[in-house]
Amino acid sequence: MSTRIILIGPPGAGKGTQAARLSEALQIPAISTGDIFRANVKGETELGRTAKRYMDAGEYVPDEVTNSMVADRLAKDDAAEGFLLDGYPRTAAQVAELDAMLEAKGATLDHVVELTADTDEVVGRLLARASLQGRSDDTEDVIRHRLDVYAEQTQPLTELYAERGLLRQVDGLGDVDAITDRILAVIGR
Repeated sequence: MSTRIILIGPPGAGKGTQAARLSEALQIPAISTGDIFRANVKGETELGRTAKRYMDAGEYVPDEVTNSMVADRLAKDDAAEGFLLDGYPRTAAQVAELDAMLEAKGATLDHVVELTADTDEVVGRLLARASLQGRSDDTEDVIRHRLDVYAEQTQPLTELYAERGLLRQVDGLGDVDAITDRILAVIGR
């Protein structure tokens, strides 16, 4: 059974943690644009240097770079029968691009799961993660800017997916196992 899911929510809502758990439970690859960007930054690739400039400023990497990277990843064999996207799409233009990618394969999305979380809780989580991981993109000012950018650019996508009947909202705070169980319940698994 194919399963194509988008996991959406503000930075720090626990998408990465839940993506890994859902990937294992559903036997589909979790595809995180953030992880791909960070790997390129660490490897000091041309894409990584470009992405780092945007990430350090709390901005999103331009659509054309992100779209081609996602298209390449979705073309891999392990994504043929399903996937979980974490961090993509983030803009209406990316939604249109993803729709075109899926349409070209005769595929559709099954669910868009939005993890919801309190802003102050998210800031606290990201500051704690920054100190543990030494992440240059996670200062308090940058975190709050990223949350503002999320609200302005990405959150409206939830309305679009709600209109399509695909949106499932799940409280992203609390026990990790309970959150995973809530997600699996709302997608009928």
